[in-house]
Amino acid sequence: MRKILFAASVAFLGLTSQAQEITADEIIDSYFENTGGEELWSDLKGQKMMAEVEAQGMTIPLEIYMMADGKTVTKFEVMGMAMSQDAFDGEVAWSTNFMTMKPELADAEQSENMKRSVGEYPSPLLNYEEKGFSVELQGEEIVEGVECYKIALTKKPQLVNGEEVENVEFYYFDKESSVLIQSEQEIKSGQAAGQTAISLYSDYQEVDGLYFPFSITFKTEESEGQTIEFSEIILNPEVDETIFEFPGTEE
Repeated sequence: MRKILFAASVAFLGLTSQAQEITADEIIDSYFENTGGEELWSDLKGQKMMAEVEAQGMTIPLEIYMMADGKTVTKFEVMGMAMSQDAFDGEVAWSTNFMTMKPELADAEQSENMKRSVGEYPSPLLNYEEKGFSVELQGEEIVEGVECYKIALTKKPQLVNGEEVENVEFYYFDKESSVLIQSEQEIKSGQAAGQTAISLYSDYQEVDGLYFPFSITFKTEESEGQTIEFSEIILNPEVDETIFEFPGTEE
């Protein structure tokens, strides 16, 4: 009987050890495979997303453009005024000032950090080694009631007040489905510096063979956050490149 119990214990420990031997690369590979495959993700040139967000009692329709060359912009209207936020044309970052309703350039440091992120689309985890990034599996955590693997991704350093600082993002993947549940990163500058920016992903839907979250909530530990609901995602859209360009004093 003791021999049987001992053998069973050894077998159990062996299974436990195997379960713990999963690697960060296996988790990342499973994520891309289960959401469409690395080949389809790698062929993606950009996307246009139609969405809505609730702000100050209003429902605001958004058009969000994200391109493989790093160009990005979010466009919407408030009280009949066309506005652009989080725009980047490959060289400079800019946004519409909510007070003056005029476009304003971001500071040089913000533009430089945007340049450093070029090549991360559609995910900084895709072919991360080719980008010079590194990953580390940091164990398991419960997120939104789901058992997840936690992976740390170290990217190119960011500039903060003229100095390079570590740039690490954390990703939480559902252990069963490999779907991304949450990502987070420390805010390095501005009024919220020191807080953690959290993104929660849900309502995954298929678009031309790839799976995207159609609901994303952005928040910090000290805020309830804001949810963006997507109604349509268009892959490899034809885009007028001028929408990314800083328009000077007029918009």
